[in-house]
Amino acid sequence: MSYIPQDVLANLKKYQYRGVDKSLLSRHVLNPFWTWLVTLWPTWIAPNTITLSGFCLVLLNFATLMYFDPDYLSEKDGATTPPRWVYFTWAAGLFVYQSFDAIDGKQARRTGMAGPLGEMFDHGCDALNTTLEVVLAGRALNLGRSWWTVASQVATLANFYLTTWEEYHTGQLYLGVFSGPVEGIIMIVIIYLISGIFGPEFWDTPVLTFLRLENVPSIAHYIPNIGLNEAFMAFGGIGLAFNIITSYINVYKAKRDSGENRFKPLLLLLPLPISVAIEVFWLRSPSFSRSFIINSPLFVPFLCAWGLQFAHQVSRIILAHVTKQPFPWWDAMWVWSIIGAVDANMPLLFDR
Repeated sequence: MSYIPQDVLANLKKYQYRGVDKSLLSRHVLNPFWTWLVTLWPTWIAPNTITLSGFCLVLLNFATLMYFDPDYLSEKDGATTPPRWVYFTWAAGLFVYQSFDAIDGKQARRTGMAGPLGEMFDHGCDALNTTLEVVLAGRALNLGRSWWTVASQVATLANFYLTTWEEYHTGQLYLGVFSGPVEGIIMIVIIYLISGIFGPEFWDTPVLTFLRLENVPSIAHYIPNIGLNEAFMAFGGIGLAFNIITSYINVYKAKRDSGENRFKPLLLLLPLPISVAIEVFWLRSPSFSRSFIINSPLFVPFLCAWGLQFAHQVSRIILAHVTKQPFPWWDAMWVWSIIGAVDANMPLLFDR
């Protein structure tokens, strides 16, 4: 059996990309820059070549991390920080990746190469980049091997899944006033720059101390004086909740206008928490406080394997979208994670 059934191949020719961008930063600052940048590329260069070039820069950033810090330890764990200039290269690489990711569609329209396969390749690279940037940002924020980095992975993948789920049900890619591909990436670029200037240990500074509010009783009594990096994670959680609400509002309106069930799409969100639960169950062995994987050099390979599984999962959703197939509930890649999770938790499950 072919990966794309023969009876839905004709739907590829009917597909047309639709997108909505409400980002003020994108429309008034970045988009004029992108419009100029795409003119520098000859028309004989394929859009996917631009996408791949940007992704290669992210891989190079990841390679520098593995070279200078293969154990992925934070400064508070006794690690020696990578050279400060490395963080500046991460900022430059991510900004160029964002720019190339933004102009590949413009190049496709310039050259008449726009199509569904290009969108799938673009989303596939974005999905892989998501996990790589979690690893890099976790190091820049001095989180290292911790459940905070895991939480960052979950929140980032959830935002990407929401966007893909929303596009499947609405038929268009929706970028709000604050979105991960625009403002989120710029925020990470700024984090890299700050880490390059002050070092990643800067992010361990308590937030109230940084704001000089720790001696204000009315504030210090209600707000915990957590580190800036942990406060950034809390901000990310609030952003995820906001994105869940706005994404569902868009899906709700689309289903209402088409006369379809407005609540059934919520069930199609379940594959993400199920897959997350499998990975977290594997990670918690033998206990949450003594996770073997988190406290070993296996942590980064585990996150990367998780990211590959996720990229496969969302790519199947995009494929279903462009070919008008049913939403994929199940992903065969889960089998390996289920086996690993059960094997790691044999003492808990079977007392052996």
